[in-house]
Amino acid sequence: MKFAIALPQFTADGTFDPSAFRGYLSRAEELGFESAWTQEATLGTSPQLSPLETMTYAAACTERLRLGCVVFVTTLHSPVHLAKSLASLDQLSRGRIEVGVGTGGPRMFSAFGVDPDSYIARFNEGLSLMKELWTRPRVDFDGRFWQLSDAGMEPKPFQKPYPRLWFGANSPTALRRAVRRGGGFFGAGSSPTSAFADQVRVVRDALAEEGRAAGDFPIAKRVYITVDDDAERARRRVNAGLERIYGRRSERIEAAAVAGPPEQCVRALREVGDAGAETILFTPVDEQPEQMERLAAEVIPRYARD
Repeated sequence: MKFAIALPQFTADGTFDPSAFRGYLSRAEELGFESAWTQEATLGTSPQLSPLETMTYAAACTERLRLGCVVFVTTLHSPVHLAKSLASLDQLSRGRIEVGVGTGGPRMFSAFGVDPDSYIARFNEGLSLMKELWTRPRVDFDGRFWQLSDAGMEPKPFQKPYPRLWFGANSPTALRRAVRRGGGFFGAGSSPTSAFADQVRVVRDALAEEGRAAGDFPIAKRVYITVDDDAERARRRVNAGLERIYGRRSERIEAAAVAGPPEQCVRALREVGDAGAETILFTPVDEQPEQMERLAAEVIPRYARD
């Protein structure tokens, strides 16, 4: 099992503390976390920094930690601009970038000039164009949404042929698309463990059908978590944090979160591992530095020992 940690990304206007951010990342490396991740929500009332800029700042503050976003809603991006930004960041970080992609599902497409009736086609075409730009010296591309003629993009990503593309997906159709076009599956923090287990089964069946080795297609899951010796207080804290993130209460999302004393958290995390996760992305909903310390000192060692 690999363990990852969420980057401090929720910052109210005027409250970002560069020193605290650098200290958090330095400590994450010292504690042995394998990677640190952002998420993307361009619109919303929760104060959330943009993932690409947060990853770039984090790359400058770290030496070993891998840095990712799960997920970029690539349907809402220009694939040319996004391909350039990600290739540049992969070079600047010397190949430490992980890229999550997703369609985003139904959302306010009109704010981005995207036709809601064609967002899946736009997602597929944009991804194909990004891969072309990352791997070919010159690109001729005659798509429905984008057209390029004898276009080059340099430098290519540091990782060859390009950073692993993790797919965020829920439905069986989207999960099979992940296997056809992606390099890994990342389960959502809003998915209960039972639903995640069902998704993993679809992924593994699709890998077998495609003749792909399961070992070359890693599976991960985000887990919202609060470690607190008082179980009831832990549940209140995590539910309040999720309401801040999502802007609403949801029994399904709350059921997906892990909260309680260390031993209780370990039991729930063991179920996530048994469901198929090979990487767990810890996402504390409050007091992130303190929670990271407790995870490293009281949860991860118990998980490994048990």
